[in-house]
Amino acid sequence: MRDEHPASIILASASPRRRQLLAEAGYEFTVVVPDLDESAFEAEGIEAGEYARKLALAKANSVAHAYPDRLVVGADTVVDFEGTIIGKPADAEDAERITRKLFSAPHKVVTGLAIVRLCDDTRLLESDSTAIYPRPLTGGQIAKHISCGSWRGKAGAYAIKEVGDEFIERIEGSLTNVMGLPMERLKSLLSGL
Repeated sequence: MRDEHPASIILASASPRRRQLLAEAGYEFTVVVPDLDESAFEAEGIEAGEYARKLALAKANSVAHAYPDRLVVGADTVVDFEGTIIGKPADAEDAERITRKLFSAPHKVVTGLAIVRLCDDTRLLESDSTAIYPRPLTGGQIAKHISCGSWRGKAGAYAIKEVGDEFIERIEGSLTNVMGLPMERLKSLLSGL
């Protein structure tokens, strides 16, 4: 049986930023946080887009089983630094190490996007990549960034809206992708359903 409100989707994410992006775009949605241990997914030897898609699909699937008639959107964001996947920092020391590395050279923010509806075998899987060109940071800027704690729970130990022009010279690609949900790509995928 199809959902009575086909425009209504489930966002399989705990991210406040993803919720905000969907709401600002005018989507009708509910949030169900996936029950998933991300540390169980090995990042070694896998391309960033593939890894992000795999995690996005796992998040969507973990929620879709309870809501087989609903469209479930899962997303996962990682940072690709010279072919190495950088996820969320474990602690302040890890966040400082990541920050020093990422703000020394250009890097990519990659978000995997999965849309699943089990009742009709809908399964769309894509990823988006945005190039980030950082500004060189001083030791003081890094220390301030780490002490404020905004790096917690953020791939690459930063949120672009929080660090802004002070840390970023320019980006090439989707800003919403860097924020955790590539809205242009999501809109295109949903419009085809």
